[in-house]
Amino acid sequence: MGRKVRKVVTLLGAMLAGTTAVVGAAGGVQAAPAASAKPAAGTQNCVTDDLLVPSCGVLWGAAAGGFTSAPRDAELKKWEKLSGRTASIFHTYHKGDEVFPTKSEIAMTSDAANPRVLLVNWKVAYGSTWAKVAKGEQDKRIDAFAKRIKSSYPDKKFYLVLNHEPENDVIARKGSGWEAKDFRNMYRHVIQRLDTQGVDNAVNVMAYMGNEKWMAQSWWSDLYPGDDVVDWIGLDSYVSAEKGYYHYGQFADLLDRKASNGKGLGWYDWATTQHPSKPIMIAEWGVYHRIGQPTDKTAGYNSVLPELAKRPGIKAIVYFDTKHDDEGNRDISIDSTKKNLAAFRTLAANPIFNVKIA
Repeated sequence: MGRKVRKVVTLLGAMLAGTTAVVGAAGGVQAAPAASAKPAAGTQNCVTDDLLVPSCGVLWGAAAGGFTSAPRDAELKKWEKLSGRTASIFHTYHKGDEVFPTKSEIAMTSDAANPRVLLVNWKVAYGSTWAKVAKGEQDKRIDAFAKRIKSSYPDKKFYLVLNHEPENDVIARKGSGWEAKDFRNMYRHVIQRLDTQGVDNAVNVMAYMGNEKWMAQSWWSDLYPGDDVVDWIGLDSYVSAEKGYYHYGQFADLLDRKASNGKGLGWYDWATTQHPSKPIMIAEWGVYHRIGQPTDKTAGYNSVLPELAKRPGIKAIVYFDTKHDDEGNRDISIDSTKKNLAAFRTLAANPIFNVKIA
């Protein structure tokens, strides 16, 4: 199914579901705010459409066992029992020529009793550069992936993130192969190549880091691949539960970060005004405290639902759970204290997350 046809199907799905649709400034289709403005919407018959956008409510997901060697499928199942809800989105990570979807990923997203959709991050340029990928030097890698998808995963929609958090990888030097424009060109090339190879079940997500430092860079706007190739816009962002520590705050704070020079909009407002036709996924989020410094995360977890009610553009949230992050000193786990786990379980139990994967 072509990209233009898929957008029409998305509009028809919204109309059939009884929601109102509006045309965004970029010419795309956007579900009206009323579709998921209130947590009570999750009690309706919420289902996903052709681009995996829920007709109401918000999709709930997780990546568990981060920065460990533990199997991601086993870790997610443990996390689901701990949190009290099946994660509709199963987040995994791959790079280069790694073979995926793996057997475990296929099994996890084929469980009729616990319906899940795969969200996979793929660093296509691993061992290469964005510029080289854009020029076609990794087409063999892209085509091999396309062949696998069509043979082993032909009937399942899945989310595909290409090189999440690209800001952190930019080398703003002419000819480096890692300039922001190189990322944009790489992204466009991969998506268009997959389209020509007949891969019509990949729903792609452009996942930003959304850090103040990067948003202030002159090249930041050059990263965006274009509304014609992007399906969802994502954000990977976290907050600290420790007052006075880096990025202390609540759910609104991770959504509203803006350039460190004070110019421009906060991230959420930027996404919804500049790309109003695109659903938003919080593709990684979490509340942390320093390892060995257990802190009450209740306020952070309790702040999620009020923000979702005010921000109808958010259609999915995916928690990243780990006892220690890549910085080595942050505990993002939901069970660092019994009180934290109780608060998170209360959040997870909300009916707004009762979305059926169609």
